[in-house]
Amino acid sequence: MTTDTTDTTTHATSGDELADGPAGGPAEVQARELADVVRRLNPKVRSGAFVVVSLPSQSDVPVEAIIHEDDAVTHVVARDIAKAEGWGYDFVAGWITLGVETDLALVGLTAIVTTALAEHGISCNVLAGQRHDHLLVPLDRLDDALLVLARLSRDH
Repeated sequence: MTTDTTDTTTHATSGDELADGPAGGPAEVQARELADVVRRLNPKVRSGAFVVVSLPSQSDVPVEAIIHEDDAVTHVVARDIAKAEGWGYDFVAGWITLGVETDLALVGLTAIVTTALAEHGISCNVLAGQRHDHLLVPLDRLDDALLVLARLSRDH
């Protein structure tokens, strides 16, 4: 009788095997590209106060962003418009646009930016545009957010 002695042990990995590669490989190139983007964030404030409202359908009022969800349509609008329309809202935001052009496939930028803000107790809702990322932060923490982003760019 023959006994099969093949090792069938499975090995858990941390995922590092996927990220590591030869020097200059895709992971290293991606990390350099990300670091370069972070150094060039160039945050700019969009003037005004903005709110997020959920409506049953798309509205005809001027909107800054629209997200079609399964159960409603989310609108980002100027606070004055929401007030004029009688729409309720809970969150009043300042709008920061990251001036650096970003690639939608770039891995890690949202995590780096939102982590830096979170470490200072600043909430952040991210909207990704085709060329730029947009951050909605509490209006009363807008100046703090700008300082955090400037420090992040300088120190990265």
